[in-house]
Amino acid sequence: MRSIARGRTGSFRSAARPRSPGSARTPASVAPSTRAAPAASSPAPDLPAPLHAADLSPLSRATDSTPPRRPAHSTPPARVAAGSSASRAPGRPTLLHAAGLSPLSRATDSTPPRRPARAAGFTGRALRRPARLVAVGAWLAAGCAALTAWNRLTVPRLSPTAAPITEAVTVCVPARDEADRIPALIADLRAQTDIPRLRILVFDDDSTDGTAARAVEAIDGDPRCTLLRGSGNPPPGWTGKAAACRALAHTAEQLADTTVLVFLDADIRLAPGALAAAVAELRRRDIALVSPWPQQQARSLAEHLVQPLLCWSWASTLPVVCADRGLRTSTVVACGQFLVFDAAAYRAIGGHTTVADSATEDLDIARALRRGGYRTGLAAAGDLARTRMYRGGGELATGYRRWLWSAYGGSIPGGLAVAAVAAWAYWLPPLAGVLGRGSVRRWGLVGYATAGAGRLLARGLETGRRPESGDFAAAVSHPVAITAYFLLWARSHRDRRRNALTWKGRTLGPGEELNSR
Repeated sequence: MRSIARGRTGSFRSAARPRSPGSARTPASVAPSTRAAPAASSPAPDLPAPLHAADLSPLSRATDSTPPRRPAHSTPPARVAAGSSASRAPGRPTLLHAAGLSPLSRATDSTPPRRPARAAGFTGRALRRPARLVAVGAWLAAGCAALTAWNRLTVPRLSPTAAPITEAVTVCVPARDEADRIPALIADLRAQTDIPRLRILVFDDDSTDGTAARAVEAIDGDPRCTLLRGSGNPPPGWTGKAAACRALAHTAEQLADTTVLVFLDADIRLAPGALAAAVAELRRRDIALVSPWPQQQARSLAEHLVQPLLCWSWASTLPVVCADRGLRTSTVVACGQFLVFDAAAYRAIGGHTTVADSATEDLDIARALRRGGYRTGLAAAGDLARTRMYRGGGELATGYRRWLWSAYGGSIPGGLAVAAVAAWAYWLPPLAGVLGRGSVRRWGLVGYATAGAGRLLARGLETGRRPESGDFAAAVSHPVAITAYFLLWARSHRDRRRNALTWKGRTLGPGEELNSR
């Protein structure tokens, strides 16, 4: 490949022709040749450029952009036979092979080999994107669980009063087809303590199952109790319950000394000191309405799935104590099964006349109070009040379809947006925990666990006790409960479009639905 001759000075001299101006410079340790150039008549053959002991091969020079390094020795190495063991001595450059780098070149070139950037970047992004999506869902669930924990610690709770209530308290009970429930409630009301000036009004709203007769039996001649009877359908533009509550409030107004009005549903059960504790909470907080939240009891599978969502829905999304300090109507929380009003504030806003066409009169009358400048508040009733709102899946579905279309302002896009966020937080993490791998699965399990923890915390807020075995089973099935809820929401919108909303034998036509304000 090249000819090497030893000069008088002992240095190597190359017989190749001089390099072109653009070629690489000759290392300083190799002396230029002193041999005369051949005659012009016999041009030298076009040979490849000479290789130097410390330089790269032509192929490596073409492929490696790193400039050649000078040998560390100032004295040229001794000539050795190619391929001998001496040529591979440490610190000595070797002859180069036509298709590779010299050992010195490999040792001194610090440039790492480059991988295809596009393939590596695409693979990393493709692997990280699902994990990020699941992580966001897990953080949403964790945030809701943290807010539920805060409400669990801060929401006021009813407690038995230390002193009797001296005010005149009138309890109003609207009832339609409640023959199997009304006797137990009347018995609870007659057993109330620490309210010496208690009056009880029961309104039979044209029942067909003997509710009035059962109420008379339960009253048993108690002078504090009065039974009122209605007939026919409510007036146009009124729901049945709002019309019954107006009739009860009108009768209570005739009792000039009434200062506190209490509205109860027939399906609620009260401990002996529940009414006194609720009135004491109303006066302690100096507000116009306090709504004690009763324990939601369930027996069927459908009830266990859906009913705990009532408390969880506000406990996981609203800082209740902060909301109750203001007058924003969008942050109101109330439960129509147990409402305790300051009678003067109730009359000042027009009572149930302001919510005549509302299927969720509890929320709307609380909003009316806030618009009028009156504060409202929520309290956890704990063991003082409990209720089984629906009995079985069929009654539950009918009850929710009656009003659930009104959620989120009655807006379908708004409901779909909420459903999308709920799916992100409560469907995606469980699916990732079951079907995912690596970080996707880990984030999925974290999200699933925090969602279940939030459900348990909401149940603890409602009961004031530690979760029971049934509560753990409901927490595990939380994604199924979310699915059931939004199916009921969709069916409620469908029934409303078809004018097929009914409740207790009455059709809720236009004008008898919720006009959310």
